[in-house]
Amino acid sequence: MATTSLSVEGKEKESKIATQDDESGSSILSQPPKLTEEEERKLWRKIDRRLMPILCLMYLMSFLDRGNIGNARLQGLVAQLGLVGNQYNIALTMYFIPYCICECPANLVLKKFRPRIWLPGITVLWGIIMTLMGLVKNYPQLVGVRILLGVAEAGLFPGVTYYLTLWYPRHMLQFRIGLFFGSASLAGAFSGLLAFGISFMGGTQGLLGWSWIFILEGIATVAVGILAFLVLVDFPDTANFLTPEERAFVLWRKKFDNSSVGEEEGFSVKYIIDALTDWQVYVHVLVYISLIGPLYGITLFLPTIISNFGFKPAISSLLTVPPYAVATVVLYIFAHFSDRTRLRSPFIYASLILCLIGFSINISNVAPGVKYFGTFLCVTGSYAGFPGIVAWLGNNLSGQYKRAVGMAFQIGVGNFSGAIASNVYRDIDKPRFIIGHGIELMFVGIGLVCVPLLVLTYSRINDKNNLILTEEEEKGVKRSPEEIRALGDRAPEFKYTL
Repeated sequence: MATTSLSVEGKEKESKIATQDDESGSSILSQPPKLTEEEERKLWRKIDRRLMPILCLMYLMSFLDRGNIGNARLQGLVAQLGLVGNQYNIALTMYFIPYCICECPANLVLKKFRPRIWLPGITVLWGIIMTLMGLVKNYPQLVGVRILLGVAEAGLFPGVTYYLTLWYPRHMLQFRIGLFFGSASLAGAFSGLLAFGISFMGGTQGLLGWSWIFILEGIATVAVGILAFLVLVDFPDTANFLTPEERAFVLWRKKFDNSSVGEEEGFSVKYIIDALTDWQVYVHVLVYISLIGPLYGITLFLPTIISNFGFKPAISSLLTVPPYAVATVVLYIFAHFSDRTRLRSPFIYASLILCLIGFSINISNVAPGVKYFGTFLCVTGSYAGFPGIVAWLGNNLSGQYKRAVGMAFQIGVGNFSGAIASNVYRDIDKPRFIIGHGIELMFVGIGLVCVPLLVLTYSRINDKNNLILTEEEEKGVKRSPEEIRALGDRAPEFKYTL
């Protein structure tokens, strides 16, 4: 037996993994550890059980905390704080500006301070901020706390999605991102139920129901963050819950996930430049916008939209639950079959079609019951397609640092559409909200154009690379593993996911 040191940038200590060398002396990174299919399935289930529950719980609290202001609005927030005109919309917008700006730097900080410290730390921080939001007395205080909430939450989603790419192979990724992001749709359902229950606390200790929504959910977030400190682990090669052979296998699968294309792990400014000059990152930003705009619009304003169907505030909060429940089920179905078929675009396109139909129904002058059905399509489409968008770009960027920067850039820039969505549903436009639904349809239209464009371009590049490989094979040309890893996703050996 030989001992191979497998270091990952950003951890404090190198771990030692005992591995079996082959006859030529090559290490586990060129020769996989011997695991049967059943042992491999058990390994991934073990990893899932350790990572996914706590990550899902953290994101559930994140989305609950950023979106509960929609239910708080129905419980007296606007009246007690004396909000007038578009002040409520501005308060929503001010969350997104620091949230978007801080996402890309946060992923680089994650590499420095380790996931098990950084992710739980920011969870505790925004839980404290959310608790304090229940004590604000006026509009400036509300805006200030929303800004702080955006800063604190910025590192979670891009950090976790990047963190998952360090553990799972490319075509096991969307289901895990789906499990993680499914917490957001569950948060929508829980938010309505909690708001309905908490509404009966109005007047307790002199606080209205909206204050208790923020306070109780903020305290719950702090508890989740403390739990995450105890449960979360850093990287595969420092995971004590895995055996040395299992750790080696996970690293080998990630190292050679794309046939002979390995992963460069050492930091270089070149990888940041590569990410910011890669055409696909910018097209994926547009695809991201096409669903995140509708997603934030429907999340922040669904209680308001439903209340304009003629329902009382408490009932409106309760009626937000079924659309999110349906969206969660469809999200998991899409994620499962997307990984199984190794395709992203068909499920993203189907989600865009659902949004197209749903917002078209709601912009129309039809009966409230029909519009309520349309909200099911809006919520389901925006939530079910979103994990595929994130996984798609993650699949098609090779190299840890390039992927970290590219995904953070996609999410950070794309989330500016949330700032737009925060301002499109105005009180002066109720009950039909024609402008709001119309702008959401504009977002969807961007995706309906960009998704086929990406598929066509990726297909042509794959065909061109196959031709190059065939010609090189005939000429006896062969790149070394080091040359292939240096080229990353621009190597002819790299196959783009469609």
